[in-house]
Amino acid sequence: MGNALTSRLFKLYHTAKMLRLKQIFYRIYYRFAKVKPFTATGFGKRSAFDLAKAPGWSASRFTTDEQFDFMGMKAPIEWSNTTLPKIWQYNLHYLDHLAASDQASTAFDTRLVNSWIVNNPPFGGCGWEPYTLSLRIVNLVKWLQRQPSLEGHWLDSLAMQTHALSEQVEYHILANHLFVNGKALVFAGTFLEGAHAERWQSLGLEILDSEVKEQFLADGAHFELSPMYHASLLWDMCDLVNLATHTKLAPLRNRLDEWKHVVERGIVWLRSLQHPDGGIPFFNDSAFGIAPALHDIETYAHLLNCLPEQKNSTATAVSAEHHAESGYVSIDFGNQCKALLNLAQVAPDYQPGHTHADTLSFELSLFGQRVFVNSGTSQYGEDRERHRQRSTAAHNTVEVDGESSSEVWAGFRVARRARVALDTFDQADGIVRVRCSHDGYKRLKGKNLHTREWLAKVDELQITDSLTGSFNRAIARFFVHPEALVVQNGGQLTITLPGGQVASVFLEGATKINVVTSTWHPEFGKSVPNQCIVAELSSNTLTTRITW
Repeated sequence: MGNALTSRLFKLYHTAKMLRLKQIFYRIYYRFAKVKPFTATGFGKRSAFDLAKAPGWSASRFTTDEQFDFMGMKAPIEWSNTTLPKIWQYNLHYLDHLAASDQASTAFDTRLVNSWIVNNPPFGGCGWEPYTLSLRIVNLVKWLQRQPSLEGHWLDSLAMQTHALSEQVEYHILANHLFVNGKALVFAGTFLEGAHAERWQSLGLEILDSEVKEQFLADGAHFELSPMYHASLLWDMCDLVNLATHTKLAPLRNRLDEWKHVVERGIVWLRSLQHPDGGIPFFNDSAFGIAPALHDIETYAHLLNCLPEQKNSTATAVSAEHHAESGYVSIDFGNQCKALLNLAQVAPDYQPGHTHADTLSFELSLFGQRVFVNSGTSQYGEDRERHRQRSTAAHNTVEVDGESSSEVWAGFRVARRARVALDTFDQADGIVRVRCSHDGYKRLKGKNLHTREWLAKVDELQITDSLTGSFNRAIARFFVHPEALVVQNGGQLTITLPGGQVASVFLEGATKINVVTSTWHPEFGKSVPNQCIVAELSSNTLTTRITW
């Protein structure tokens, strides 16, 4: 008990020391502060408000019998059903259904909105938490914009929700939470009219002015370095461009060019980080179905006149792009074969809640089919499975003495973090060489440094892992997509793809090689059986050669 407590306190110290003072102050402040009383009556819609209908990217999660279906769990609409996971409850309260398609509003939509208002009085329950408020407010504004007539209690409820959000801005969390707070305040403050609305819009723009500059890096990536959250925040930026373009108010129009530029750079980055199947890789917290796909974002950006041109590559040699600020590398072999490498730091320092211990991991697609895949994310929370999915052992990289490269813990915390150093990035004569190291295992008894080198050439990817210092056991894992089949013959393995193509894997420097059963988590609430190649290092160096 004493050792466990000491370990937890030690992790807490290394986590808390990275926080900003503002986060600590507001965490204490919000523990005691309450939302101030507010009279929300007589609100109207601003006549200047206009918004083009955004293309729908997701289907409604409500079934034909009006049950909510999420994470493989279906239940009737009960706004405070605590028997279901918190993430399930949150998604119900977002009311994403209101913006899920471009269909005209239905009687069900109206019942849904009225049910929420009647059954969720201010200010209790997860529906009144600031992140939930932020997503629902934007969905409500989009829905209200489409109504031929507006009920007074809809607008008054929107005002009450916006007031509650303005009193709970997530300065204690920051990052994407603060961004969506700002977006929601701008949307509601622009939709509604009056002095309160002007104040909400001003506060939202103040937040966005700071956060857009900080959260989107020079290479276009969102700074939390999750492809899923990048796509989600890019959609948010498209919404802001939409609002500024069609609602001709000076405070919005003055920011339009900057916001468009963010969208353009973000799409270029996301294009580079796509697999040939058009989907995101699973670095950090990532899963399908939570954020729009690249195709959806490009459709929206085209509508808004901020879609960057697509580069048509006719090169036959292997080529690579290094995204220096975010720390990712994309290697294109041609013929729909692509490797995506993770050289990223744990970021941002003060909010790594969506970080996985996946430093120096990679994913690989061959002939348009995913072959090597990272864990993915099937749930949030603080249980053992969430911890496993965030651990080094769930990713295509090297684990030393059963420890993760960064100390992920408690669902969304990170204590001591791996720091990455890029030694080599070079491409010449059709060969790409990337060499990188991290010091995440320096905290262990052997003071280990992990160095990984990728050498890419036509129809081949060679990976060399090196460890300095002593260790009891080091394991490299290579998780294989569920639709690919692995057959082992000693130190050589054959992977057969669904299309019949074959890849070969040769490992040198392993004392033991096994193919074990595992799971892949492409969506929330989903675990799919797959295979994993597990190689235990016999010395300080392991060489893995993949050919096709």
